[in-house]
Formats: sequence, C-alpha cells, structure tokens
Amino acid sequence: MGKCGKESRVARVVQNMPHSGIRKFFDLIEKTDGVISLGVGEPDYITPESIRQACMKALTAGRTKYTSNSGAPELCAMITQYLDVRFGVNYQPEQILVTTGVSEAVDLALRAVINPGDEILIGEPCYVSYMPNVSIAGGVPVFVPARAEDEFKLKKKDLIARINERTKAILLSYPNNPTGAIMEKADLQEIAQVAENYDLLIITDEVYAELTYGRKHVSIASLPGMKERTILLNGFSKAYAMTGWRLGYAAGPIEIIDAMLKIHQYTMLCAPTMSQYAGIAALSENFSFVDEMVAEYDKRRRIIIKGLKELGLPCFEPHGAFYAFPSIAGTGMTSEEFCEQLLFEEKLAVVPGNAFGPSGEGHVRCCYAASQSKIEEALERLRRFLHRHRISDAAII
Repeated sequence: MGKCGKESRVARVVQNMPHSGIRKFFDLIEKTDGVISLGVGEPDYITPESIRQACMKALTAGRTKYTSNSGAPELCAMITQYLDVRFGVNYQPEQILVTTGVSEAVDLALRAVINPGDEILIGEPCYVSYMPNVSIAGGVPVFVPARAEDEFKLKKKDLIARINERTKAILLSYPNNPTGAIMEKADLQEIAQVAENYDLLIITDEVYAELTYGRKHVSIASLPGMKERTILLNGFSKAYAMTGWRLGYAAGPIEIIDAMLKIHQYTMLCAPTMSQYAGIAALSENFSFVDEMVAEYDKRRRIIIKGLKELGLPCFEPHGAFYAFPSIAGTGMTSEEFCEQLLFEEKLAVVPGNAFGPSGEGHVRCCYAASQSKIEEALERLRRFLHRHRISDAAII
C-alpha cells in the first residue's frame, strides 16, 4: 500500500518483476576500478568498416526518415534470401518484420500470441528477458529445465510433463545464452513432434545462429511442417558485431507477423533507419568477417574451457554462442556469493547463473568474447580466488 492507504500506482506485474540479474550485478562493476569483465554478452570486435561506411553514406545522403513499419523493402528481401541460403527456410518479404533488436522481436511475438493466462514453456537456463516478457503480455511463464548431463538440450519428456490445456507455445533459444548449448537436427525433431502433437507454436530466438563451432546451425523452422507454426527471431548483433545498432527481425506466418506489426506500429514505428542501411550492407558482404571472428572465438573457447577444467570447475563444452557455464556448486557458495566475492577480491566479473533461471543456480556465466590476454588474466585471478578460499581441485570436483 502507498501513502494514505492507496495502492501503488505501479502495475502489479511490474512491481513483482525482478530487476535484470545481469544489470543489477553490473551496477557493482561500475563502482570498481580495474575490473576484467567476462560478463557482458557482447563481441569485442568493432562493426566492420564497410557496414559503418554504409551507415555514414546513408546519413550524408539524408536518409534519416522513417522506413516502412515492416522495414526497408530491400532489407526485408535480403533477409529472406539470407534465411533461405544459410538455413534452408524460404519466406516471402511480407513474412518479415524488421525490429529494434531481437529483444523487441521477442516482446512483439509474445504479445501478439498470448491471451491472458496462456502458458509459455521456456527452456532454461535462458536469456533474462523471457520470463518478464511473458508476464508483461499477460501470460504465465513455465520453466522447463535443461541439464548439464543432457548437454543443456531441452528434452521431449520434460516438455510433455508441463503441457496442459493452457499451454500456447514453446520458447527456444539455441545456440543458447548462457550455456553455449546447441540443438542438432535430431534433437529439434523431437521438439517439433511435441509441437505438432499438442498444436503448439514455437518461438525460436536464433541470434547466435552464425556462432557455432564445428557444427552447422539447424533452424527448427526448416523441419517439415514447422515453418507454419514457428516464429523465427534473429538479428545482426552477434554475427556482425552490431549490438549497439539495435537491429533484429522476425519471420513467420503472415497472420502472426501482421499481428506483431500492429504492435510495432504503435510502439516503435520502425527500426532505426541508419541501422537498416547498415544491415543491408552486412547482408551484401561475403561471410569472411563472420568466419574469421568465429575462428577466433573458437580459439578462445578452447583456452577458457581448458583453464576452467584445470582449476577444477566442471564445465560443459559449449558448441555455440560465446559463453562458458562452469559449475561452482562444489565451492559451497551460491552463484551470487561466488560472483560478488570474486568481483570484490579479484576484480573479475562473471554473471551469477541464477540470473538465467532456477536451473542456473550453482553455475556462473563467463563470456569469452574478450581478448586472449584478458581471458588468461581472468583465469589467473580465478585461480588465486579459489586458492585463497582453500578450495582445492579435489574439493570442487
């Protein structure tokens, strides 16, 4: 209750919503000098010169007005070509909606399909926005745990155990943030079967699709019969080092894309025009930049996984994205205790696993989109931290 016994003016759904577990933790980082951060999920690469030049050219030419609400027609057409060539999913331009980052696309997809009380199954550990977005849309988030012993892959039996008459959709994110897990074709076929048997929608966040190591990404939308019940979300942030450009997109059945467009028209109008011209340039490039970046991430991936294991921290080997998700359960600390003490004592920032859902407790997320020298220094600081707390390799394992 507020003053004079009145209820708070803030909506109850927002009152009950936690602050982002990532941002809350990084408020601490901003107050600490000399921190090495393996926290922020952001490429350490600069957006390629040709893409930046395309943006500057658009600005010089005065191309600063609104585009179509759906996005610049040329960009929509190029997205359809990209999805067809790279992932074997064929869309028409009218099935594309360009959004202000994939985060907006997730929000739009959920608000477009949820009726009050609808349940959305969310594979977790998962990105921090999924649960709040479902709640804001009037839905009920239902976590479906993925486990390290299953390579953090979502399992058919776990989904079926949580399905009832209120279940509307399954929200997937592979390659996964925070675990780095991927789902291969056989894994996705099981999920597709569940969706078909129970007449569920699939919302799939594939923003890390280009960041896989030795395994080609498979989109669930490419499986027989799935394009008609799938909302595919992707963007430019990770593959092209364009996080600050805020450029994403959704592809799906026309009825759903049109519903998402209605919300987009009244809230965002259109994605930033200059970013859209940059996106056109990105999709006009060959993939040499992406390939070089992925090769470098792969090198860093091997270094950090080897280092974590040598320190006695069990760690699933990620095959996608740019995250390691080691277990710290053997230390006896909670994820938040571990991260806060590590930050204060060694000025090393990683993210508590519980920020990504209940299954994340007992883990921390380490982003290896940092230079090799920073990763090596981070491992040394972590070694000192574990030694100071007299946590031996044997004790952890």
